[in-house]
Amino acid sequence: MRFLPALLGFVCFLFSFSVYSQSDSIIQGTVLEIGNEDPLPGANVYWESEPQKGVVTDINGFFSIKSIELPAKLVVSFIGFEESIRTITVKDLEKPLRFFLKPEELSLEEVIVRDRMPDQNVKGLEMGKSVVPIETIKNIPALFGEVDLLRSLQLLPGVQTAGEGTTGLFVRGGSADQNLVQIDGAPIYNPSHFFGFFSVFNPDALQGVEFYKGNIPANFGGRISSVIDVSLKEGNYQKIKGEGGIGTISSRLSLDGPLFSEKSSFAISARRTYADMFLRLSPNEDINNNDLYFYDLSGKFTFRIGEKDKISISNYFGSDFLGLSAQFGLGWQNWVNSIVWTRNINEQAFFDLNTYHSQYKYEVGFSDEDSGFKWDNVISESGIKAQWNFQPNEQSILQWGVHSQLYHFAPVNLQPSENSVIDPIGTNPRNGLQNNFFISVSSNIGDRLRVEGGLRWSIYNQVGKGVKYLYEGGNPSPDASILDSIAYGRLENMKFYQGLEPRASFRYLVSDDLSIKGSYNRNFQFVQVATNSSAGLPLDRWIPAGLYIPPIRGDQYSMGLFKNLANDRWELSLEGYYKDFQNIIDLRPGASVLFTDNVETEILAGKGYAYGIEFLIRKNIGKTTGWLSYSYSRTWRKIEGISENKWYNPRFDRPHDITLVLSHEFSKRWSANMTFVYTTGQAVTFPIGSYEVDNQRVALYGNERNKDRFPDYHRMDASVTWKNINKGRKWRGSWNFSVYNLYGRKNPFSYQFTDILNDQINFDTSSGEEIFSRRPGVVMTYLFTFLPAITYNFEF
Repeated sequence: MRFLPALLGFVCFLFSFSVYSQSDSIIQGTVLEIGNEDPLPGANVYWESEPQKGVVTDINGFFSIKSIELPAKLVVSFIGFEESIRTITVKDLEKPLRFFLKPEELSLEEVIVRDRMPDQNVKGLEMGKSVVPIETIKNIPALFGEVDLLRSLQLLPGVQTAGEGTTGLFVRGGSADQNLVQIDGAPIYNPSHFFGFFSVFNPDALQGVEFYKGNIPANFGGRISSVIDVSLKEGNYQKIKGEGGIGTISSRLSLDGPLFSEKSSFAISARRTYADMFLRLSPNEDINNNDLYFYDLSGKFTFRIGEKDKISISNYFGSDFLGLSAQFGLGWQNWVNSIVWTRNINEQAFFDLNTYHSQYKYEVGFSDEDSGFKWDNVISESGIKAQWNFQPNEQSILQWGVHSQLYHFAPVNLQPSENSVIDPIGTNPRNGLQNNFFISVSSNIGDRLRVEGGLRWSIYNQVGKGVKYLYEGGNPSPDASILDSIAYGRLENMKFYQGLEPRASFRYLVSDDLSIKGSYNRNFQFVQVATNSSAGLPLDRWIPAGLYIPPIRGDQYSMGLFKNLANDRWELSLEGYYKDFQNIIDLRPGASVLFTDNVETEILAGKGYAYGIEFLIRKNIGKTTGWLSYSYSRTWRKIEGISENKWYNPRFDRPHDITLVLSHEFSKRWSANMTFVYTTGQAVTFPIGSYEVDNQRVALYGNERNKDRFPDYHRMDASVTWKNINKGRKWRGSWNFSVYNLYGRKNPFSYQFTDILNDQINFDTSSGEEIFSRRPGVVMTYLFTFLPAITYNFEF
């Protein structure tokens, strides 16, 4: 424990470094949209006499700026809104200020970047961070016209996909379970609907999205690849408002407004697909007896308690179900709850306290007299996080806090039906208790250099109830005998891990429009998924760290050049990174992890690395906006016992990735959007031969994993939007016409290696027809070609 004095010394140093000017006066306030009082994150706040010393509002519209000699004029601006200038006097130091901005009637050109300073790309310290405006997400053409957050993030450089139609994210060589996805501070373990075709996020319910893939702040932890921090929309305090849409596959409705008084508000949203209703219209009984739907509900209730305190209560519930003719059923649910208390302690400090509970449940049932069963499982995480923020002056920010988490992985439970020949299966629960302490400080050193240092200390215990198995030779494997088992009581310690996670970054301004940035991050991950599917399935088995499964450690080094052109109308960036993975797991050949209590015998751990370079050119202002990105990336793993102990690529290794996103506003009524994506095909294992068993040809696979690839993937989507711009009407509507896969590219979803009978791919062997030819063949399955959709959106 020699690092404890060092940690305390580091904290004292940072604190003493940051408080040298705490006596300086600070002006604090909030920037809101007039009428509905929605916060405006990324608004510019600066003194008219010293515009170079401005600040930017945070996600809640809050700002804090060092005072100058008063009285003085303070300017607040936000793209697409009228500028506000107010004279600040000494009396204004006594309490926080509120600024209300009015939307501009004639200047709505800037549709891509609306929530940050125009030169934030160059002058900001953030690296590998994207703040995605909700309006941008809503403008991107979507599958079935269903606007989707996670699919929009796939268009950013450094983000790979699992395949056609899926929302899984593979960020800079990491797997999908290495992304922390959270709603108002609460994690969500399966952020997808419809087997991954849609995400759980209703865009009408969202306030903002922050995506970190490089320099992850010290107050985030638990995943080694990225953080997707989603905040639900806060209701306005003046009047009831609503919005929604009727689409090809689902409809949605959102309402928000004052709750009890001007000091409280609500925002609720609901969405449901009606695919099951179309199934009922089929004359085929094999189809109309099926069920296929998802729905989700979310709500946020906010209470202002005086001038300094605010409490927000957030809830989300989502459910999916697939039922086949009342014989087979598969369903899963997410339930997330979060309570956040924010307090402005004084002019220089504020405090956040977040408590949450997140639960993921899935269930499978099969109705059959001889082999029926019901199988279910529950995953949950409960936590509390306290964070203090202190800004002694304009140049320095100090953050510190603590975060405690309790993981519960319930026993896998398979119960056979009465008279079923299947034996019941049960496993033991797995639990983990994790405590994290973090601190970070950022400050300017001179006029050109800004640095940030952070440290996170993660302490993890696998705790009871649970069972620890002892294997022959001390090494768990399918062939090793179990010598003994040890039962542990509730919260009794079973295995201990801890690790320091340093974070460091810098930004150096070469000139006012050119900067160099660099960062280093270390992260530990104590829970991960054991699966052989890259797409992410509802039944994936989450595994906590324990006696035989150590936590993953990830180290990332990144550097980049950032340049703005033509008065910040254009952004250019070039980023490179290298990542090192330790204790990363993968399944043994032929492994099965769903029904075993000895999952450690089915997985192996090893090391890996990833590297890449990402180029982005982005146009922010004008009638035509958008971006073009190119990424070259590789990821490798080496695990003893897999692929002949050689380095191999996971399935999501896709070296080349090109993305083009364009938006053009023809007039106030008409706009068009287009996206084009091209990626290298995903890595797969094709058979090297075949053999016959009972007159059936069976594919023969080699020992090396993922040596082959699917063909390259490319697709173009387009949409056109017509808006009713009459702002005097209470009801405003718009129509969106979109086409997914505009030129009908048949991108492979899967390949099946099988016998082709009588030259027919779907030959029915039970038809009694004579089989006169048999040959080995490959059958490609693709999901979507030219797929049009129409959506009506409305506001009132």
